[in-house]
Amino acid sequence: MRNILATLATIWRLAIPYFRSEDRWPGRILLAAVIAIELSIVGITVLINQWYNRFYNALQEKNWDQFVGELKYFSILVAIFVVLAVYQLYLNQWLQIRWRRWMTTQYLDGWMRDADHFRMQMMGQPADNPDQRISDDIKLFVNQTLSIGVGLLSSIVTLLSFAAILWGLSNTAPLHLFGSAIAIPGYLVWVALIYAIIGTAFTHFIGWPLVGLNFNQQRYEADFRFNLVRVRENGEQIALLKGEPAETERLLGRFRAIIDNWMAIMTRQKKLTFFTAAYSQASVVVPFIIASPAYFAGAMQLGGLMQTASAFDSVQKALSFFISAYRDLAEWRAVIDRLNGFEASIALARTAAHAQDAIHIAQAPQKNLSVENLSVALPQGRTLVAADHMSVQPGERVLVTGPSGAGKSTLFRAMSGIWPFGSGVVSVPAGADVMVLPQRPYFPVGSLAAAIVYPAAAETADYAKLAALLPAVGLPNFVDRLNEDGHWNQILSGGEQQRLGLIRALLQEPDFLFLDEATSSLDEPAEEALYRLLSERLASTAIVSIGHRSTLKAFHDRGLELSADRDAANDAPFTLHEPAAAQAAQ
Repeated sequence: MRNILATLATIWRLAIPYFRSEDRWPGRILLAAVIAIELSIVGITVLINQWYNRFYNALQEKNWDQFVGELKYFSILVAIFVVLAVYQLYLNQWLQIRWRRWMTTQYLDGWMRDADHFRMQMMGQPADNPDQRISDDIKLFVNQTLSIGVGLLSSIVTLLSFAAILWGLSNTAPLHLFGSAIAIPGYLVWVALIYAIIGTAFTHFIGWPLVGLNFNQQRYEADFRFNLVRVRENGEQIALLKGEPAETERLLGRFRAIIDNWMAIMTRQKKLTFFTAAYSQASVVVPFIIASPAYFAGAMQLGGLMQTASAFDSVQKALSFFISAYRDLAEWRAVIDRLNGFEASIALARTAAHAQDAIHIAQAPQKNLSVENLSVALPQGRTLVAADHMSVQPGERVLVTGPSGAGKSTLFRAMSGIWPFGSGVVSVPAGADVMVLPQRPYFPVGSLAAAIVYPAAAETADYAKLAALLPAVGLPNFVDRLNEDGHWNQILSGGEQQRLGLIRALLQEPDFLFLDEATSSLDEPAEEALYRLLSERLASTAIVSIGHRSTLKAFHDRGLELSADRDAANDAPFTLHEPAAAQAAQ
């Protein structure tokens, strides 16, 4: 019961925000229309149940006029039923796409806000494959919530409607056993209830493992798809290393997990189908077995028998909703768990960013960017870099050096505001624009112009300015390709990507520019030319670089070094300080 209540609370928390959103009135109207149509359909089934009595009595009495009249009446009911069924499907799908659009927007906004997607990845949270959770899981949640919710409502209304009919028929034709009438009020209702309870208990006993199996199946499918995409995006490296056999084996290993889990689902569903199919077929004859003694005793006409069978079937199906929808319920529960886990991971990443003991970015009135008592840690808590004090003046050039793995890139992430793990304050001048260029720039799929000006909108691209900057960074042949669409991270070499990344800095003209080995794929003459270009075009911009080449020192005013105490333990943090030679010169 606690699990059921917890699941219902989760469903409410996931579903209700849409019906309180800015799109609430269209959503509420569509939902009300779907429910109203469903109730109307139940009403028609009640009228058809009553029609059974009159129609079969006309057959038994060979009453031609009544027979023809009942056929006309049935045709009218069927026509109304068809129209209602068509518009219920149409309005249901309309509600689904509006609801899905709103949820997708909300989840994308939550995932992509303030680098939460990056922090979730770094924290190693269980929200695997966010692409699947946003695309497939939201679609399934909306579809199955409406389907199961409306189906449950229909079952409740059907149960109330037909239970009253079945109760009255029980009194009209009492139970006959061994030639004697036994007065049991509503005995047909009790038989249907007992039959459904037994069926539900057995169905849950057999099928409950499907919840976990469906959860894993969705995860394995998403893992397999994600790794296929990674192979496509890293095709060059795989081909150069001749890694196709290894990748094939790795992908087949992922696929084997899908097969194994699918086989487990098949085995469990086979057992469940054995029972549910037998249960469903037995339910056809159960009402005849129960009511036929009264019919053969003359207490009931053929029409009454057929009406009883129809009403019993409706009550039994309403009570057996859990049985007929068990597979959908199992998949729905898995989807709910995945969306709930995704929301929890987003919330945890956001909490980490705003915790009191996290690294904070503060707007300050001074002109310099400064760091005070900064401790940069890993998500697991171990301190990686310590910086008691650091200051960068406007227009200053600073080179940060240190051994590989010392945490230089992580230090840049902390100073840019996307790495909260640790403590301390990074003070940024109020209104200052801070830009970080990584070693491998990201380019969205689209036109070359849109890829260069990213993250600005494609329509903001100034083609004249881009045509002037491309030759300046050594890419004159790309001027004629600005309107060409492509997957630029795959098309361009590492050096070409870094040249285009520097164009972004020239276009944005930030107040503080951090270059995280942003020229490492270029040869030294090209690197020198680009640093001179930055110095000329961004004279007032403070540039802080990470690099390992000694030639970079010529383009920087001073240096900062990350080093660790050799006598300390292996996990001692690296400390940021000015080199001893620079301190002596001062």
